[in-house]
This record gives sequence, structure tokens and C-alpha cells, in this order.
Amino acid sequence: MYEIEPLTAECENVLRRPDHVCIGVSPFNSYFSGARLASLARWASDAFADFHFFVPDDITAFTFEALGYAPERARQKAHRQSRYTHNKIRSALAAVEVPDAGERVLSMVRLNANPRYQELFDRAMGLFEDSAQFREACLDATRWVLEHKLPDGRAAHREELRLGVRYFLAELPMFAGSGYIVGASHSMFAYHQRVRFLERFFARELEWRPCDGQGFLIVRPEAEHTFSSIGTAG
Repeated sequence: MYEIEPLTAECENVLRRPDHVCIGVSPFNSYFSGARLASLARWASDAFADFHFFVPDDITAFTFEALGYAPERARQKAHRQSRYTHNKIRSALAAVEVPDAGERVLSMVRLNANPRYQELFDRAMGLFEDSAQFREACLDATRWVLEHKLPDGRAAHREELRLGVRYFLAELPMFAGSGYIVGASHSMFAYHQRVRFLERFFARELEWRPCDGQGFLIVRPEAEHTFSSIGTAG
């Protein structure tokens, strides 16, 4: 059904304890059809003791602002698409008869009320402000997110990066500690594409490191090989 690839050797060690997986779902990515979400839920429930879907819903407005939308219009677009995505996930979970389906989806509303998420978010924000290396790595990740969305294929300028990086900083705690946030001792964050920032992050090349027991897993349909350097904003 799926080919899996731990991002690093340490991620492979974490995978040996399949306690939990958190699957990133991009609201504006057609990859996440209803059928795909149902098959991912089935895979996750078979392969792990517990699982969640993570939907970076409201924060997609930050990407729209970086692309030139007024804040209110950006929020409207993000809200409309996010509601559609949540409905698809609920239908997919119902189709495969997953118990406690309502608890399986991590929205930004739920995360903003989670003190462990807030702890990691504050850590990310502090490093972004204080560390030039970390800040440039985050801005570079944001540049990759925006590069195929800007008109005429032009590069993002500094103000667009400043607006767009708020999205990346808000989802970064999930990469760093999805298990810590939900109370699992070992957790893999799963997505179908490679992310250059996370290759560096999980290789311990940046000042911030993943929480203990945290890994990253590339999960692709069998025989599919997509090597895009765009994260869950893609």
C-alpha cells in the first residue's frame, strides 16, 4: 500500500517503537483526496498503536497574505478550504470505521489550547528572534513553500518571507514533538515529500533538536517517488 522511508537513522530507531504517527494533511493539496485519507487512516491504524491527522488550517492564511491577499480575504480563503478538508477527513475516518474519530484530528484551535504545543511554539519563536542561523533556515523553508505560488516564477522578497514564515513557525512544533504534544513516548510525523529543513533538523544540524522519541517518516504510495522540497503547505 505505502512505501515508508525514515528521514534519518535516528528516525529509523524511533520507528521501531510504533506508538504513534501524526499525518500531515495540506488543505490545498489535491493529493489528499477522500480515498487517500481513508487509505492513510487504514494504514496508520494497522501500523501504529495510535494516530492523528494534523491540519494546518487557520494558519494557511499567513501564506495567502504572503501572496498578496488582504488579511480578511486570506482568512476567508483559509477557513473555507480548511472546513472542506476537515469534512473530508471525518468522512474518511467514518468510512474505515475508526473509533473516536473526532479526537483524531489536530486543528490549530486544539493545538493553541495545548500547553505542550505552546511550549514548543515559544521555543521556535525565541530561536527565530535570537538565532540568525535558525532564522535563515526558517526563511529558506518559507521560500521553498512560496516559490511555485508566486507569479511568473519570481523569487519571494523579504516582506513576503516575513509574512509567510508565520505559517512555518506555527507548524514547526508538530515536526519537533508531535509525540510530546499528544503524550506519546515515540511518534513519527508522516508526510509524502522530503523537506530540506527537516533533513537538517533531524540530522541535528540546527540549534533546535527534535524532542526525545520524535522522528519523521516519508510515506508514499508504492512505486511513487516525488522529491519536492515543500512541506505541509504544498
